[in-house]
Amino acid sequence: MAALAGVLTTARLDSGSPNYGVGTELQAIAAAVIGGASLTGGHGNIISTLFGALTVAVVQNGLNLNAVQSSWQDITIGSIIVLAVGIDMWRTTIGQQAGQVLPFLRSRRE
Repeated sequence: MAALAGVLTTARLDSGSPNYGVGTELQAIAAAVIGGASLTGGHGNIISTLFGALTVAVVQNGLNLNAVQSSWQDITIGSIIVLAVGIDMWRTTIGQQAGQVLPFLRSRRE
């Protein structure tokens, strides 16, 4: 897939350089995290990751249309990653607390 992406990028730009993909790691991580994959392990969903990639692309396109500097674009994408990780941690904590409370409630009903 990386080779295919390189060929498509070269065809789109009509030139090749080893520096064209610099910075896309942040976009890939953002797409996965926004899509629901956890940075602490676990699994993700390919459809959710596609929606995450679409979200990153829309945000970056909006920032480009408003002539926002690339450094501020990176800060914005990083902030979105931090927000997504915070939501994931909150969701995990709620799930753990529910797992501790539910067995207690089940034993009281019986």
